[in-house]
Amino acid sequence: MSLEVTGVRKSFGRFPALDDVSLLAENGEFLALLGPSGSGKTTLLRVIAGLEEAETGSVRFGDEDLLAKPVRQRGIGLVFQHYALFRHMTAAQNIAFGIKSKPRAVRPSANQIKAKVEELLNLVQLEGLGGRYPSQLSGGQRQRVALARALAIEPKILLLDEPFGALDAKVRRGLRRWLRELHERTGLTTIFVTHDQEEALELADRVAILKDGKVEQIGTPEELYHDPASAFVFDFLGDSIQMACEVKGGMAVIGGVSAPIIGQKPDKDGPATAYIRPDGFQIGPKDGEGLGARIRDVLLAGPDARIDCVIDNDGAVEVRVPHKAAKGLAPKDRITLKARAVRVWA
Repeated sequence: MSLEVTGVRKSFGRFPALDDVSLLAENGEFLALLGPSGSGKTTLLRVIAGLEEAETGSVRFGDEDLLAKPVRQRGIGLVFQHYALFRHMTAAQNIAFGIKSKPRAVRPSANQIKAKVEELLNLVQLEGLGGRYPSQLSGGQRQRVALARALAIEPKILLLDEPFGALDAKVRRGLRRWLRELHERTGLTTIFVTHDQEEALELADRVAILKDGKVEQIGTPEELYHDPASAFVFDFLGDSIQMACEVKGGMAVIGGVSAPIIGQKPDKDGPATAYIRPDGFQIGPKDGEGLGARIRDVLLAGPDARIDCVIDNDGAVEVRVPHKAAKGLAPKDRITLKARAVRVWA
């Protein structure tokens, strides 16, 4: 069954947190909600969970109208950024809490609950740690306990609100791979909120990018990166260099040098802004074709060489080239820069 959000609006005072938001998460899909702070992604998650009330619109899971159901009957597992574990309970007791809270008529027996908790501890790779309290666990282990607790109620949908936001970068990277594997094993429809572009593109089957309470674009990570629908999407999903240009006959003229336009082309010729990735330039000799520039620094750390330079009569930019292309370059050298291809939005 798919999760379908249609025309949802939600305001806080005069501020429209969600403005006619519609999206679809297919059965078993891992969908990331990505956007800057204040874009509406967490508010949307809370509307789905029932923690916020939508003013208009619908949220359906298959034939069920989720907005017509109280929180406890929506079949949703929710994991917060800061775990929200009970400090006076062990990991096993935290995981069992949701099961024990079920009405007596549908509550499993004590032995069944114990077996379920052990199964979930194994699933989240915390075997033998069920007797520890949250204060005795690392941040990554506490987050796994929170995930196990959400899974214990056997939810239909799993909602994750920036679950790795409080963890350091190394732990986050390890938990990303683990979470994706866990998703594959459980097959749950999962909605994942994050402001981390790399995290969303690595984890999700599809990504919905939100801005100012609206959905800017939904697509696979490849579609969003290689075919952005707007300047905002292009700029948000990676480093970009913006340069004034003149559109003429399907080409972008930057400082007298033409570059092909990829993607959607402007309807008419005239002034526009060219958007270029830092690795979208060719470096040439000082008397070559292109924009004249002076190198300020050459940084060779990382997979690419980073050339910090100042374009004549323009501003400073940092371009990236393979290490081989940076050989022999040094600060104060004169070079030319030529964009291989650009995207243009009027």
